[in-house]
Amino acid sequence: MEVICLFFFAMRRIYLDQNATTPLAPEALAAMLPFLSGGYEGRFGNPSSLHADGRDAQAAVDDARVRLAALLGGHPRDLIFTGGGTEADNLAVIGLARARVRAGSQRHVITSQIEHHAVLHAADFLERHEGFRVTRLPVDGRGIIDPEALRGALTGGTALVSLQSANNETGTIQPIGELAALCRENGVPFHSDTVQSFGKQPVRVDTPGAPDAISLAAHKFYGPKGTGALWVRPGLKPDAILFGGAQEGERRPGTESPALLAGMATAAELAVNALPTETPRLAALRDRLWMGIAAHFPAAARNGAWETPALQLANTLNVSFPGVDGETLLIHCDLEGLSVSGGSACMAGSQQPSHVLLAMGRTLETARASLRFSLGKGTDEADIDAALERLAKIFARLKP
Repeated sequence: MEVICLFFFAMRRIYLDQNATTPLAPEALAAMLPFLSGGYEGRFGNPSSLHADGRDAQAAVDDARVRLAALLGGHPRDLIFTGGGTEADNLAVIGLARARVRAGSQRHVITSQIEHHAVLHAADFLERHEGFRVTRLPVDGRGIIDPEALRGALTGGTALVSLQSANNETGTIQPIGELAALCRENGVPFHSDTVQSFGKQPVRVDTPGAPDAISLAAHKFYGPKGTGALWVRPGLKPDAILFGGAQEGERRPGTESPALLAGMATAAELAVNALPTETPRLAALRDRLWMGIAAHFPAAARNGAWETPALQLANTLNVSFPGVDGETLLIHCDLEGLSVSGGSACMAGSQQPSHVLLAMGRTLETARASLRFSLGKGTDEADIDAALERLAKIFARLKP
């Protein structure tokens, strides 16, 4: 047993679960450290305090807001800092829907069957506790929302539409421009969860097809965990869902963290600036991984819109392995030093099959026999080749 344990811990691990979280960029850590130093020598002030220490902290918060807004193409005052992507999604769905109802809209929200649970559960809450009618749009076998389905569901009184830009499990990219245009034609605010998109593809709010609100999470693009943002178009103001202070323009109370925000802004700049080179590099590595998997396990099938590569995130590969138990496969991958996922990290331990794959028409057995591989800036060809060697051993043991 001791020899086995030593082997396990000595093995070089290969991290292919970047959609779950990413390592903190060294540059982001460096930006955070001045605010994390111990004692009175550090920049530890409360941004809401009026004295010099507080003003110094507020300046750091303002700087992060300006830098992040510039990357998005929006105005800094329209950016609301939150405790992460889940809170940003909740504030958008619940806060905007409530505000719209107060302004005269119907209690009707439209979302899709494949959203992150931060959106789905927020919509469920409105349905169960506040009398909203929720329309959950279906997707096709590729995981794509049909704009005509949205057209048929929209009414002039719909309070809000919330549809993700790219799926966290399959990497499928939605036709956001078309969806946003339909919402605009009907005068309905459109929120998009861009947590998995930002840092992997261009996300701007100053383009004709941009949503009216978008959510971000820093730890998805090499920033710190525990911080995120919601951008909301001028003229829209979500009702607060937290109470206790006037921070963030009375839209999100609570003392801001200059350290986390400095780290998020720095990581965001790095991710956006790297897009032109990182996107094709990751796409090539992803395809190399798929070709190796297909060679070792010919029955394997990709999940997503693979006949149109432009509709797939460059870093994400979701694969079904017919006849193999997914949980067993995950365990074997972990023992072989491969960090991969069976779906969304937020549902870990739930023992539930992927709601995304089921909505795409996959069988229960197929959904349970699927893995997500997600690559990042630390992934290279050596990682992919080593991962394939380990997967070949696993397949040899588990093939039916």
